[in-house]
Amino acid sequence: MPAPAARASAVPHTAAGVVARHHLPVPFTEALPAPIWFRSESMPAEASYPQHRHPWGEFVYSFSGVMEIKLADMHYLAPPPYGIWLPPEVEHRGLNRHEACHCSLYIAAEHCRQLPINPCALTVSPLLRALLEHLRQHPPGLPRSEAESRLLQVVVDQLTTADCAGSYLPTSRDPLLAPVLAALEANPADERSLPELARSAHTSERTLLRRAQRELGMSLAEWRQRLCVVRAMPLLDAGKTVESIALDLGYASASTFIAMFRKLTGKTPDEFRRQAESS
Repeated sequence: MPAPAARASAVPHTAAGVVARHHLPVPFTEALPAPIWFRSESMPAEASYPQHRHPWGEFVYSFSGVMEIKLADMHYLAPPPYGIWLPPEVEHRGLNRHEACHCSLYIAAEHCRQLPINPCALTVSPLLRALLEHLRQHPPGLPRSEAESRLLQVVVDQLTTADCAGSYLPTSRDPLLAPVLAALEANPADERSLPELARSAHTSERTLLRRAQRELGMSLAEWRQRLCVVRAMPLLDAGKTVESIALDLGYASASTFIAMFRKLTGKTPDEFRRQAESS
């Protein structure tokens, strides 16, 4: 959740017109400064951390923007109110397409026993979000007070009880479903109906529905709504009007888009924007 709202800026390009990524160094490679360590980072658009692994767990949460975590065979994406949990020794790479402010909570292996054994997105409760925001504003250093150590342990305790949500916007390598998802990601405003999408994939509507439920854990309609939420967040941070965002995402009216956004996030687009700006 919210940190200083990330504002849109021009995306750097090379002379050939290819997007230039900002490659950031991995903060810890040998050892952690303490068994539980918190750090936050503001990242420019098109930034990335290289492929790496470490013997401690890591929980990644975005105060603004959307962080993506790529594993060997999975792609995790978690906008508010979700964070991404990575158990120890999981090779991964982090990136963001738009400006983002995120935090990482690093947890030594001996403190990870009650946390999920597989990578997943975790639902961030209002209490956990408030704790992370407090740590962002008052990051504990070393030496550390007893109160700071207790607070960090409370955060870990909250993670152990958080609901696992898989990936907020899962992907698939299914030969029928993957091209459909890729087309929708390239154009979230795509107005084709389910039967039309099924025809484009040379399959039946029923088969496409079954593949979506099996591969994504949700209906294709919900996946499309989540895609629109993910695409809307950086546009809201950039100051675009709700009406223009709704039209860009293929909604016939702002009211329909607002209802969808509130259903999925618990906030209207303007409430989401104000919350980010107020921080």
